[in-house]
Amino acid sequence: MTAVVLAVAMSCLGYVAAARQLRRRGDRWPHRRDAAVCTGGAVLITSLAAPWATWPPFTGHMTTHLGIGMIAPPLFVLGRPVTLALRALPVGPRRLFLSCVRSRPAALLVWPPVAALVHIAGLWAVYRTPLMAAAHHRPWLHTLVSAHLVASGLLFTFAVLALDPLRHRAGFTPRGGAMLAASAAHGILAKSLYATGPPGTSFAAADLRMASYVMYYGGDVVGIALAVLLGHQWYAAEGRALVRARRAPRAHTCPVPLPRSDSLAGYPANFVPGIRRSHVVRDSHRAQRRGGTHR
Repeated sequence: MTAVVLAVAMSCLGYVAAARQLRRRGDRWPHRRDAAVCTGGAVLITSLAAPWATWPPFTGHMTTHLGIGMIAPPLFVLGRPVTLALRALPVGPRRLFLSCVRSRPAALLVWPPVAALVHIAGLWAVYRTPLMAAAHHRPWLHTLVSAHLVASGLLFTFAVLALDPLRHRAGFTPRGGAMLAASAAHGILAKSLYATGPPGTSFAAADLRMASYVMYYGGDVVGIALAVLLGHQWYAAEGRALVRARRAPRAHTCPVPLPRSDSLAGYPANFVPGIRRSHVVRDSHRAQRRGGTHR
């Protein structure tokens, strides 16, 4: 456990050092991303190192699961570590890292339905098979299960938010659908644990109920936070599209001559609505001063 805590702390320090390097050379890197990564590291370390032995066993385990698998991953993803690595690494390692990030296997893993399936299938395998009971007596297996929870949470959040460079960025519909499906499956699993514990375990009924509450309502809070972030991305994308549409040049065409009317009095015969009046009047005045006829 000490080695894991040190690895997490060193990773956070490496992130801060790389961000500081970018700022020194004049690149913009918001401090809120550093804060998000450091907060995620603090949540991960606290979840792993806290004295959960004084709690009911399954409730303590579920609180650890909530911290390392659901709260810490979104904080890490908000820091955009892949983008930071691509901007801070030297040219050679950067090309190698970019080729890995944009490879076909990576694109398949971060496709939202696949990432959601990996995340939810891992949870159901832990709590609806004898895997949890076996991991209780094998420290190496327990460490492997915890690492899977962290990795699957990171993969799922990375696929849903899609903040870092991807080979093919999925649209908002598959990302939102994957998030809703994962939230529903997570809630069903939490409700099932309320009635029956994991196979091969003998937790008290009160412990099972409290752990299921932690899993259910904690998952809802994290799911709502992800939905808010995804909705903010959609709103910003629609706003950018609207601005681009407004800035696009408009074609002013008139297939037939317009009839003269009182509303068009004073305008040239070939006036087309949509052209600024100031430009038309200016050109007419110039033509009159030259003694010609404006057409």
